[in-house]
Amino acid sequence: MSNPLVTVPRRAARWSATHPWRAIGAWFAFVALAVVLASFVPTVEADDADYRIGESGRADALVDAAGLDEPGTEYVLVTGRASDPGALDAAAGDVARALAGVDGVTSVGEPQTSPAGSEVLVPALLGEEEDLPDDLADDIGDTVSQVATSHPGLEIRVSGDATLDAAIDERVGKDLHAAEGISLPITLVLMLLAFGALIAAGLPVLLAATSVAATIGVLAPLSHLVHAEPTVTSMIVLIGMAVGVDYSLFYLKREREERLAGRSTLDAIDIAAQTSGHSILVSGAAVVVAMSGLFLIGDTTFDSLAVGAIVVVAVAVLGSITVLPALLARLGRWVDRPRVPLLWRANARISQGGLSRRILRPVVRRPVAALLAAGLVVLALALPAVGLRIHSANLDTMPSSIPEVQTMRDLTAAFPAEGTSATVVVEADPALAGRVATALDDLATRAAASGRFVATREAPVVSADGGTTVLDLVMPYDESDERVGDALEALRDDLVPQALGGLDAETAVGGGAAESYDFDARLGDRLPLVIGFVLLLTALVMLATFRSLLLAVVSVLLNLASVGVAFGCLVLVFQHGVGADLLGFTTPGFVIDWLPLFVLVVLVGLSMDYHVFVLSRVREHVRAGLPARLAVERGISETAGVVTSAAAVMVSVFAIFATLSMLEMKMMGVGLAAAILLDATLIRLVMLPAILVLLGERVWRRTPTATAAAPVDETPDETAALRPATPSPALR
Repeated sequence: MSNPLVTVPRRAARWSATHPWRAIGAWFAFVALAVVLASFVPTVEADDADYRIGESGRADALVDAAGLDEPGTEYVLVTGRASDPGALDAAAGDVARALAGVDGVTSVGEPQTSPAGSEVLVPALLGEEEDLPDDLADDIGDTVSQVATSHPGLEIRVSGDATLDAAIDERVGKDLHAAEGISLPITLVLMLLAFGALIAAGLPVLLAATSVAATIGVLAPLSHLVHAEPTVTSMIVLIGMAVGVDYSLFYLKREREERLAGRSTLDAIDIAAQTSGHSILVSGAAVVVAMSGLFLIGDTTFDSLAVGAIVVVAVAVLGSITVLPALLARLGRWVDRPRVPLLWRANARISQGGLSRRILRPVVRRPVAALLAAGLVVLALALPAVGLRIHSANLDTMPSSIPEVQTMRDLTAAFPAEGTSATVVVEADPALAGRVATALDDLATRAAASGRFVATREAPVVSADGGTTVLDLVMPYDESDERVGDALEALRDDLVPQALGGLDAETAVGGGAAESYDFDARLGDRLPLVIGFVLLLTALVMLATFRSLLLAVVSVLLNLASVGVAFGCLVLVFQHGVGADLLGFTTPGFVIDWLPLFVLVVLVGLSMDYHVFVLSRVREHVRAGLPARLAVERGISETAGVVTSAAAVMVSVFAIFATLSMLEMKMMGVGLAAAILLDATLIRLVMLPAILVLLGERVWRRTPTATAAAPVDETPDETAALRPATPSPALR
């Protein structure tokens, strides 16, 4: 019975290689159609309702239904000397009059003086979001700057919903643009080092780029089913370039190896399809399985990321087994032209795996010692993950180099009432409005007496029909303070039931702090489920591919080791601040909540690429009759160059993200770069061969294979007609 994981890529490669122009034309027509589709079908982006989770989501829905959504607010902070209140008041009056004339500002509130007397705050309410002009943030910024020039002795700054969001979006855009601009030439250089020829170096980048473009187009209609998260495009570029380059690299290296061993171009493509094509399908399946685990969270952000990642991987796999063989067939030996002489010779030496053999020999001779030594290093790096603390991104995680961020920090420090708060929402019969007001007054008194909330004079806000009432309670903590969670639990479990328990009313506690708390609680509850799901299904993929339970278990354990290293590095660097000065950030004392899960699925998916590639080559040698120990040593040394090149691309791209200013980007870059570096070296080059040598023949199912002399067209499975390639004189 034929194996579809072998026959599908082989048949696709045969047809593409014998009909190259049709295959190439069909691929670029598909990419062009997808791009055109995106221009005609509008992308549906996620709105506030899509992000509702738990009790905070219920509170937000009640507020929205009652028409009590708070309008956006801009704050102008006037700072001077407390000894000169007249100057502060005059500047605040000028600010208020100027803001009142800005299109999009509906009203300007009364200036407020801070307890210290050296700051005055001028709030300005904005209109409905859909009615706001696109350049509102610029208009407000320009208006405030003009007022500031008239008061040179004072510092006048602005921050708020429009200006802060615009500043952050602008910085994120600049960061991503810089990362993309640097990553592309770095990838090309690494491919040039891997192949020593310009055309061969350009093909993986071309396939990856077209896969990303096609995916962005396809996601436009899919966004009507799963609304798109704004950052999903950046993640598609990140993952698409990684897997697209990897898959092409695996295929090109094997085709080139067989061609230099004396095979014709078509035969070399056929063998590459049976081996590397098979590995690409298995790797693609593993990535899809890993990414599908994100759906278990039940959150719009992760749903959108999962859809984008699954589509871009599927498109990259499709391109690798269709258009790539067509391009190789059409180019023939021209794929190795034009050669860069020094790089070509260096590449020829590296391809023979001299360095990896020197590392592998002591590992194979003393597998127990090698496994213990490597295991201790991995354990030491993973151990800090035990103390992992997550929290949503907030002002503490934003770069202080953004003026609006620093202004908002100074504002919340000077005016604590503008800081962390909880929103209590009560929905009851309008006839009970009086009792609700009394109960909420009692709640405010109890909350202040508990010491977890600040006594304020803010009156509850009541809907037009009198059925919904909203009360804001301010906490004397920063949003990332661990005591915020305790305060929310006390409010939900004790204070609200005590004050409102006697009323026939629906109550919910929401607000920004509660949304972060509920999201982190959801992640904490479901993270073990996601980890179990991803590891179990990747184990099943390995079991179905290699028919070895031991190999599936080994794969799971090594993936766990890689994930542990990633989490440990995140905790060490960002929670404890190791290397913070080098990377240019101030530690917030936690890891941003969505990153551990995202790093988990991306790492498991990407590391399976070369894991499957390596194991497939080892299995080839086992089925060819080599002893398990020799098969391991030869298979890993032969693939070490490809794995190193693939890992170098990913590590380089992720390391670029570690240099960006946004802390989320830094965390993602450091976590993935460090884990993939350790995974591709210590784990796959030391721990994997040591474990395989210790397990010996028990890992593999030996099956009869055809001889190496059998014609390629008659091979019954993926191992027939395959033999270790001998470098031809062209490489010398």
